[in-house]
Amino acid sequence: AAQPQDVVCAVHLRSFVEQQGLVGYDPNLDVLLVTEGKLRALAELQQAVLQCTVRIPVVLPASHFPDTISFRQGSCCSIVHVVNCEEEFQQQQLDLLWRILDPGVHTALQKHLVCGPVKVTNPSSPIGADQYFQLRKHQMYEASVMKYGELAQDKAWTEVIDTLTVAAISGWTEISPGPQITLDLEDSSISTKGTKSGAFVMYNCARLATLFDTYQRAVERGMYPPLPPPSELNFSCLREEGEWLLLFHYLLPFPEVLQQAAQLPPPSKGIRITANTEAVCKFLIQLSMDFSSYYNRVHILGEPFPHLFDQMFARLRLLGAVRDVFHSALATLHLPPLSQI
Repeated sequence: AAQPQDVVCAVHLRSFVEQQGLVGYDPNLDVLLVTEGKLRALAELQQAVLQCTVRIPVVLPASHFPDTISFRQGSCCSIVHVVNCEEEFQQQQLDLLWRILDPGVHTALQKHLVCGPVKVTNPSSPIGADQYFQLRKHQMYEASVMKYGELAQDKAWTEVIDTLTVAAISGWTEISPGPQITLDLEDSSISTKGTKSGAFVMYNCARLATLFDTYQRAVERGMYPPLPPPSELNFSCLREEGEWLLLFHYLLPFPEVLQQAAQLPPPSKGIRITANTEAVCKFLIQLSMDFSSYYNRVHILGEPFPHLFDQMFARLRLLGAVRDVFHSALATLHLPPLSQI
């Protein structure tokens, strides 16, 4: 076969792997023809590593290769190549070429996070990411019109439907890098109903927004006094089991959930790693279910009698913290909370 015109040299990857005692690489790796394009990609990676800061993870740009993330660890960076399964072989070639040309500490710390394939059921024709988004957006629009009628056809709902579409595409199920993901394109697979959907999470965010908006308007009318600071509240008024469930199952463990979602496993032999990227989605689904159960059972804004205010204030503070957790968790998924649905 004719060689590419921009070949600079050839390197024997298999012998390098054997000499270095490296584990986890594809046994079919052999001779690599080093092109100018591969060298440019390595130069970009090298430059990004040099710019790696202590506080911010960096997505290393590579024009012809998948994303790579760099994390500062002490005086060097750990490199994580995020790659789909179809390009894993090519990314391993780049990894080894980098090790050969720059035998530094950071290249020795390279790891690979491999994402499984995305399979589509019931496709009438091949579909790309843009087409898939537009299909889901149309389905979400139709589902919203069925539920909310003409209200969902208002232009103000465009942003709402866009957000619901992204939430629906996110899956909100146990999806993590590695396993195959199957997408069902049928209309019945997307809905504004159900307790395990992105729309349900957004619906509960909107309920909280409505609650606090209603309370604030009542304060402005003189119906309720303003919410006192936490130090002045009597939290012993929280006697419902659902209130303590929200506190101990969600508010207190939330920082640990974020840490679990972002944490990479400790160094080990081999080059593959896994990540718990589904942890926040699972957390939001369960929080939505338990919050919804509590909110349907308990009346938060009661009659404007002074002897009822202590309990109302304590509940508002609790649900204010729940609202903050919803917003923070959604922010990690780059989703804005909705104030109405």
